[in-house]
Amino acid sequence: MAKKSINEMSFLDHLEDLRWHLIRATFAILIAGSFAFLLSDFIFETIIFGPKRMSFPTYQWLCKASQFIGIETTFCLEEFPFRIQNRTMAGQFSAHIWTSIYAGLIIAFPYVVYQFWKFISPGLNPNERKHSRGFIIVTSILFFIGVLFGYYIVTPLSINFLGTYTVSSEISNEIDLSSYIALVRSSSLASGLVFELPIVIYFLTKIGLVTPQILKKYRKFALVIVLIISAIITPPDIASQVIVAIPILLLYQISIYISKIVVRNQARQAKKDLKKK
Repeated sequence: MAKKSINEMSFLDHLEDLRWHLIRATFAILIAGSFAFLLSDFIFETIIFGPKRMSFPTYQWLCKASQFIGIETTFCLEEFPFRIQNRTMAGQFSAHIWTSIYAGLIIAFPYVVYQFWKFISPGLNPNERKHSRGFIIVTSILFFIGVLFGYYIVTPLSINFLGTYTVSSEISNEIDLSSYIALVRSSSLASGLVFELPIVIYFLTKIGLVTPQILKKYRKFALVIVLIISAIITPPDIASQVIVAIPILLLYQISIYISKIVVRNQARQAKKDLKKK
């Protein structure tokens, strides 16, 4: 039986098609997560607990930078004044399972994006598909850059601030395992998603919801939103928020440029279609 064209498919056909794309993406995440589950020593000892050690590259660099400037910081400590503990019977097992699933999501992200692209691509014309061949590569690269930014910048800044913050010497910090992993996970994944801003703007421009003029007009409001996002995914100190806000603002400027290109290409295509008529 021949496959129906995009114009012949009903709403239920589209839902069925979407269901199979979601199933394939889910299987890819589970397979990648299974490999991550088997590599638990590397995932936990090297990646998850890496930012807890003062030998982490970010702390080394910030310590040298602070010494060069001549200021005292907590980046030069021998070790953090807290320990991680598990408070529930199934806590470590649950942490192992969920960390493996999230690791699977990160590893399988290009394939997940590919399935998303396979679902929406039939609705595009040949010219649009031609100019969007690099969609999967660009989207994946931006996501991985964002995850690395979150892991090497946002995560250590958050751990350093929150792990050394005290209100009294009578209180000792004994951080729950789930709380610590949630911080590492949310910082990395949130940054990865934030770095997808140019892709989001690209599609919003394609469907006419956003234009370069709108992006420029509301630049001041965007700045406030960026600062709010920075405050959410970083500890409440100005230095950390500025460090996170800078790349997001750069992404916003890049998004304006991308929006201009999309509008220009649409105008050219409209002229060509008029000439053919």
